[in-house]
Amino acid sequence: QVQLVESGGGLVQPGGSLRLSCAASGSTFSINTMGWYRQAPGKQRELVAAQSSDGFTNYADSVKGRFTISRDNAKNAVDLQMNSLKPEDTAVYYCNALHSGHVYWGQGTQVTVSS
Repeated sequence: QVQLVESGGGLVQPGGSLRLSCAASGSTFSINTMGWYRQAPGKQRELVAAQSSDGFTNYADSVKGRFTISRDNAKNAVDLQMNSLKPEDTAVYYCNALHSGHVYWGQGTQVTVSS
């Protein structure tokens, strides 16, 4: 079992920045991919960014050039730096981990981009 705890959400004005953090605990040995998904009201959950244990990174087209994922394998943690935020980035952001064929989710953290 892997437990994921997110932090860092909040309210920010358009053009602003936020940093989300996620820490994994439990059976964290050999976690494969860690990443972030988001779900806006009335929409399906979608991939934002993910990074494999060997450093391969994948971003949604909508966030390329604005968001940066960083992972600390030693600490079993993954951060998401979000810059130039737009109202359409408003969503609940979920940390995600793939380990031994199982998918784990955090509880989610709300990000609201509004003036």
